[in-house]
Amino acid sequence: MYGFDEVPFSARVRHCAGQLAQRGVSALSELFDLVACRSVRYAQALTRNQHDAEDALQAAFVRVALYPKGIIEARHPWAYLLKIVRNEALKIAQKKRAEDWMALAAEAWKEDAPIDFEAQQLVRHALDKLPPSQSEVVVLKIWEGMTFAEIADVLAESPNTAASRYRYALQKLSQYLQPLAAEGRYV
Repeated sequence: MYGFDEVPFSARVRHCAGQLAQRGVSALSELFDLVACRSVRYAQALTRNQHDAEDALQAAFVRVALYPKGIIEARHPWAYLLKIVRNEALKIAQKKRAEDWMALAAEAWKEDAPIDFEAQQLVRHALDKLPPSQSEVVVLKIWEGMTFAEIADVLAESPNTAASRYRYALQKLSQYLQPLAAEGRYV
């Protein structure tokens, strides 16, 4: 028989999930104590920031608290929890990139000013018309300068999927931005 410290980590997480089934959300603290360090380390690899990684872990535990049945019934509770942490970390990272992009874009538009206000509004409106899966690829490719392989990593998709979404987005954007081209201002 193993002592608790000698039991494989995934089995210890499974035990905590079982406790969650028996005792309810009051058992979350035991699970949190067990996985926090490892989960934050993993989330930090995704967010590149300690505080964001901690936020991802907290958000993951909110999800577990709201829907404990998921981890209780999971075939591999540790992998299930890590997937939640991953999703939350990616949400935070994407939100930060979008905020950073907006700040850079606002600054660039202030400094350069070759695009007038009307053109800026048309571009923003055109991006808003795209499905989120396409507009995020455009932002990552054009404004973040990422390769399709890097975008695929961010989105957990294949590079071909990222490239396809980009192609479709550019086709739609060219239609949406036709008024600018027709005026001859931005050909």
